[in-house]
Amino acid sequence: MDFGQFNLMGYRGPGTDLASLYDGAVAQVKAAEGAGFAISWFAEHHFSNYCVCPSPLMMVARCAGETRRIRLGSGVVIVPLYHPSRLLAEIGMVDQMTHGRLVLGIGSGYQPFEFERFGADLAENTPRTLEFMEMLEQAVANETFSFDGRFHTLPETHIAARPVNGVPEVWVAGDNPELHRMAARRGHVVMVTPRHYTAELLAKARSRFEATWREAGQDPARLRFGALRHMCVTDSKAEAEGFLENIRYQIRLSQSLRHREQHMQGGMLLEKPWPGEMSLEDMARHMLVGDAETIAERMLAEIRAAHPCHYLLQFQAGASTTALALRSIEGFATKVRPLLERALGPLESLAA
Repeated sequence: MDFGQFNLMGYRGPGTDLASLYDGAVAQVKAAEGAGFAISWFAEHHFSNYCVCPSPLMMVARCAGETRRIRLGSGVVIVPLYHPSRLLAEIGMVDQMTHGRLVLGIGSGYQPFEFERFGADLAENTPRTLEFMEMLEQAVANETFSFDGRFHTLPETHIAARPVNGVPEVWVAGDNPELHRMAARRGHVVMVTPRHYTAELLAKARSRFEATWREAGQDPARLRFGALRHMCVTDSKAEAEGFLENIRYQIRLSQSLRHREQHMQGGMLLEKPWPGEMSLEDMARHMLVGDAETIAERMLAEIRAAHPCHYLLQFQAGASTTALALRSIEGFATKVRPLLERALGPLESLAA
């Protein structure tokens, strides 16, 4: 079992300096490498302040020269929004630039707001994603290949920019049963969102994945999955409350985009509550926010109930600061992780 650092790169205040936002993400990646994290992840979204990273592969390339050990992951490439021929080459190029450290996180997308502005059909997102993954396998396995699919036709072609060691490790995001069946057949890792915010919900997600693995004729014991979580390690009640409020802000924007209920004021999404949302008090009872002992206790409950192989930890949300994120990264490494290891033993052995 290991840990990753996740970058959404959104902002809350109009006029935010984007260069500082990107630099802050790079600073977190470098801190995560120094703290022994396994992977840094970069999200992809478009057309609003919810996330200003339209290209996770570009962020991977930016951080390749800033780091030496940590793996760098797309979290995730929204496959249907790309021309497949270009995406094949960019995956190969960025894997070479990282010297084989790319982790290829993929997703089929969920925001109508984005698909409409790309002229893409959200109803076709799953078959387009599956078709691309078939193309990727053929492009990497052969010096040249041709393809005649439902959406794309390619004459005999050589993808000159090729990954270092074949298809990079693939992680699949979302709650898409068809993509999960592909993951089961191919041995890919799956990852779940912060909607699975309790040990019980995370265990139910694992049960669903195990059923999919059985249906695909695969051993569910070979299932690997990661959980995306917000985290703020702090002894300050005021800091914890402020971070929780910023998490709620981020979730509200996401829910508006998911359900086509977004309202814009210029380039800014307007925040509004959504039916069934947690209160800040409920969030404080469940989320990985607070002192090291509280966070470790909640993580131990999740690990024992659901056995994730990886956590994608997001240390910055909304208007929270890079300085707080960097303190939380250090706090996790020096305070939380030792508590986990005291209870569980060497964490690397949990992935065996």
